[in-house]
Amino acid sequence: MHDTPPVNPDSIRASLVAGLPCDAVEVRGDGHHFEALIVSRAFEGQSRVRRHQLVYAALGDRMRDEIHALSMRTLTPDEWRAGQGQ
Repeated sequence: MHDTPPVNPDSIRASLVAGLPCDAVEVRGDGHHFEALIVSRAFEGQSRVRRHQLVYAALGDRMRDEIHALSMRTLTPDEWRAGQGQ
């Protein structure tokens, strides 16, 4: 039996914030499929693949064992601010 809390947007958000320096994190989902917006200065100068690897590393085993579908937008603070004006 696992001691981990059930997978929900709040628990995913908590894992991301614990594993990455985040300026903003928004997670939505229904318990099976999740969408995340992650804004982090750790993404600066990184490819999309590398950004996703950083997110997977922050989620650790949860990505393999608990979270079966996660779509994500990974933005730097500058990219996020630029998008706010649209």
